[in-house]
Amino acid sequence: MRSADNAAPAETTSSPQPDRHPAPERVSPRERRVPYPLVLALLGAALAAAVVIGLAVGSVSLLPSDVAAVLVSRVFPGWIDPGWPTAYETIVLDVRLPRVLLAGVVGAGLSAVGTALQALVRNPLADPYLLGISSGASLGAVAVLVSGATLFGAFATPMVGAFAGSVATLIAVHALAGSGGRITTTRLVLAGVAVSYVLSALADLLLSTAADPHLLSSIRFWTLGSVAGAEWETLPVPVTVVLAGLAGLLWQARSLNLLFAGEEAAGTLGLDVSRFRTGMFVLVSLMTGVMVAVSGSIGFVGLMVPHAVRMLVGADHRRVLPAAALLGATFLVLADLAARTVAAPQEVQIGVLTALCGGPFFVWLLRRQAHRERGDR
Repeated sequence: MRSADNAAPAETTSSPQPDRHPAPERVSPRERRVPYPLVLALLGAALAAAVVIGLAVGSVSLLPSDVAAVLVSRVFPGWIDPGWPTAYETIVLDVRLPRVLLAGVVGAGLSAVGTALQALVRNPLADPYLLGISSGASLGAVAVLVSGATLFGAFATPMVGAFAGSVATLIAVHALAGSGGRITTTRLVLAGVAVSYVLSALADLLLSTAADPHLLSSIRFWTLGSVAGAEWETLPVPVTVVLAGLAGLLWQARSLNLLFAGEEAAGTLGLDVSRFRTGMFVLVSLMTGVMVAVSGSIGFVGLMVPHAVRMLVGADHRRVLPAAALLGATFLVLADLAARTVAAPQEVQIGVLTALCGGPFFVWLLRRQAHRERGDR
């Protein structure tokens, strides 16, 4: 009879038995992330709900069903028997809908521009407001409005001035922040804040010398951010520019990904960094100039929304840009709703509310960036 010691080698040479209770596999953060189509569907539903609420709530409150019926009756005449007062159509279609649409377009555009700027300058603190681009666009538009120039038409001329101001400001901030070909977070923010203060002071100087007091009050209200002046006649230009700009940014999403990873890596993979960055600067300046011309300076939207979206969908700009546009539109529609209801019958400028939200977020982001630079994270 074989002993247990003799049997042991035979047991060790046998094939290993599968573990009946394997350890659970570790799920990566990418695998735990919500599927991208579901994110877009949820953001689209949130935007639709925000639009309906924005159309229903105001000095005259309407039921969401009444709002939906008015919209459907306008798109498909004869489908619904109009059993509501005629004033409902005026309130929804002529007063509130242009305002809600402009807020959505500006919110989407600011979020897309902020996303692109953060990749172009490789800085998470980049934003049209913080970099002074909005202030430059405001100064250009104010200069045109105060001078009364109408070279390109009463509506288009302020947009041209805003575009010129935003381009010049972006060039100045980029030149001031650069040192030895390298741009740091601190220099970029300081250059943007310094240029923004100077340009805001110049805009105030122009306003203080304006002869028309009515023009002065309306421009001051506009410079703090407002879509109260939205009309159907003013919508085509910003809608066209923002949609075309979004399409252009999406078309260059792969190049933005390369630049976000680093200039050397992007150049190695065949991207002409200087030429690409110049073209993108012109595009985002055009978008910012047009948005500032119709809504004034609205800050921090382009800073907050891209970071929130990256937490949901990652850093790929092919995913970030559409999601940021939807979330930015939703955010600004709700911000405009709060602006016209929180202190009713008085109206608060949207820029004030976005600053109240963006200020604490900026402080948190700045501290987070400082921890990263020190290697604490």
